[in-house]
Amino acid sequence: MAQKEATVYVLDLGRSMGEKRHGRSKSNLDWAMEYIWDKITTTVATGRKTSLVGVVGYRTDVTELDGVLEDSDGYDNIHVFSRPKQFLLSDIRELQDNIKPSSTNEGDEPVLGALAVAIHMIDKATEGKTKKPLKFDRRIVIISDGYGELDTSDLDGYVSKMNQEDAKYDLTLLGVDFDDPDYGYKEEDKDSVKEENETILKDLVNNCAGNFGTLAVAIDQLDIPRTKDTRAVPSYKGTLTLGDIRNYEATLTMDIERYPCTMIAKPPTASSFVVRAGLDDQAGAGPSTQSTATAAGDASGDAQLPGGDLSAVRNQRVYKVENPEEPGEKMNVEPDELERGFEYGRTAVHISESDMNVVKLETDPSFELLGFVPEEKFERYLPMSRTNFIVPQKANDQAQLALSSFVHALYEAGCYAVARLVTKQYKPPILVLLVPHIKGDFEALIDVELPFEEDIRRYKFPPLDRKLTVSGKVIAEHRDIPNDRLMQSMSDYVDAMDLSTFDLDDEGEPDEYMKFEDTYSPLLHRINHIIRWRATNNTYDKLPDPPRILTKYSVPPIDLIAQAQTHLDALKEAADVKKVPPKVKGRGKRSLRDREKPLSGLDVDELLGNPKRVKIDSQNLIPSFKQALAATDDLDAIQSAADDMSKNIKSLIRSSVGESGYGRALEAIRVMREEITELEEPEIYNAFIRGLKIDILNGSLQGDRREMWWRIRGSKYGLIDRKRSFASDVTEEEAAEFYKRS
Repeated sequence: MAQKEATVYVLDLGRSMGEKRHGRSKSNLDWAMEYIWDKITTTVATGRKTSLVGVVGYRTDVTELDGVLEDSDGYDNIHVFSRPKQFLLSDIRELQDNIKPSSTNEGDEPVLGALAVAIHMIDKATEGKTKKPLKFDRRIVIISDGYGELDTSDLDGYVSKMNQEDAKYDLTLLGVDFDDPDYGYKEEDKDSVKEENETILKDLVNNCAGNFGTLAVAIDQLDIPRTKDTRAVPSYKGTLTLGDIRNYEATLTMDIERYPCTMIAKPPTASSFVVRAGLDDQAGAGPSTQSTATAAGDASGDAQLPGGDLSAVRNQRVYKVENPEEPGEKMNVEPDELERGFEYGRTAVHISESDMNVVKLETDPSFELLGFVPEEKFERYLPMSRTNFIVPQKANDQAQLALSSFVHALYEAGCYAVARLVTKQYKPPILVLLVPHIKGDFEALIDVELPFEEDIRRYKFPPLDRKLTVSGKVIAEHRDIPNDRLMQSMSDYVDAMDLSTFDLDDEGEPDEYMKFEDTYSPLLHRINHIIRWRATNNTYDKLPDPPRILTKYSVPPIDLIAQAQTHLDALKEAADVKKVPPKVKGRGKRSLRDREKPLSGLDVDELLGNPKRVKIDSQNLIPSFKQALAATDDLDAIQSAADDMSKNIKSLIRSSVGESGYGRALEAIRVMREEITELEEPEIYNAFIRGLKIDILNGSLQGDRREMWWRIRGSKYGLIDRKRSFASDVTEEEAAEFYKRS
């Protein structure tokens, strides 16, 4: 359950608060309200009805106590803007219109009188039916510039009231341009009245064990995101057992409790609203997805929309089935008339309630140890969930001793435990891994969920240290495989970008630059920052820049980059990094991988039902050959396409009248050579070109075709050697010799 709290903000609205001092572009009041709006909007964002907020102003033009005190004598120039209540967006808008500097600096005991009013307001708001104080966190925040007369005759009474045991108050006083030695600020030529008031107020706050400081510190700390501490709720309370406790006595039983280690903080979700237009009168409206309090607050706060009020969008779910009496029409059915079904492929499999009861496991809450596994044999990729703490039952010394012994036994043996967990009755069991955790005086087990066989998906990926061709040949040297020099250069560069010792601590010693406790989620806190800003800025101007602390760690430090530049240059040289011009769409070579991934991301051939093996068309030779290679990665299909291409090339040469068909045949050879090289199967092409050379020189293609051979030699379309493809067994000397032989 969330803690109840009541906070009253006491604001100095004297004429002096409207002044701009010490070179600030804002008045003292506007500067102070940055802090007040941040605190109020943070409270409103929680949506908790037990978080009460009140606002009191002093040194105001009028006196308005709103019935807080029966006798208003001695409380002149004090204005109660709002009694403690749950604040909504409409209350923020109303408060913005009323918070303004007054035309007076008068007031009878201005600060102390407003403090007395605030105490009385909180007492009334937090008392029960029997007039006894309820369990609330009581807070009073005072913003003042320190001007005005103070009567110190009753300070002891304030201290006694705020320190009472049954209703203790937390007092915070922030002063405009107050001296703060810890912050390193001291106002020069300070007014004597303000200096005296600072001393009095500081003593008052110290006697109440409160917080006293200058407003500048509070403003600077607004950019630091506030983390939310949630009360841990146990997900299991019971026993951790080893052995069958139902049938045997020689078992181990420990009373334990299970709590989450960490929880994911998610940003607030958006809510949908429509302009209210008689929606409440519509029949059949489903339940609202927004609470009434929040919807009312948002509705009345947004005056930009026509009509002024908003209504939460309401959802209604209707089930329809085919009407057997009227073909083509559908009819509504009630949810209780439906039965459960599960998707199996594209088929809906119906399972009746009776069948569900047969396969449903009847489980009872339990936590049973199944076995143990050595620490070094546990694979780190197996955990499936967030972690939880297993601690002994509270106020149970025997359970604490038993669990402590078990934790130390696992730790000393270097083992983890595997257990079966059922947190609630009839809930499916899960397997968890138990890891011993010992840190100082805290001893516990940390559990994480393990997968069942059905949860594991096994995928095969090519190795990183070698390359395999389609035929299974192993290539140790390849352009995609890093050499020793590149590996060393990368290692040096990673070491040069080390953040663990880049920063300096308070004593000037090396320290970690990016500590875990100093990093925050930009998504979560930026959205909350914008929501708070928008609540107090009813405009659609440009959004404010994100706080520096959220973007500080988004890029490496400039000094560190400069230090590692030499290692980066060495890495570029070792990797032979060159700037590649952008590819022109529709031109240049494209690999098989590129062809398999079109710009649309869709496999058009698969959608159209085209076969994976494309037949080579002699009338459309080159495009059909490329399509055949793009449609498959099977070696037999590639060989088949190459054989068909070979037959068509020889057919072009054989049927050529003179040299009329040599050009088409030569272009087909070029395309075949490039495509096969990109597939890293050079032996397919080499076998083809060797056979083609023999057929040409032996006159097997219907006549003397030596002119075709001279064209092949002139175009350098001979054997694919190792220089062109790492997968080739042909050396450069053998490739050159291939052209010379006749």
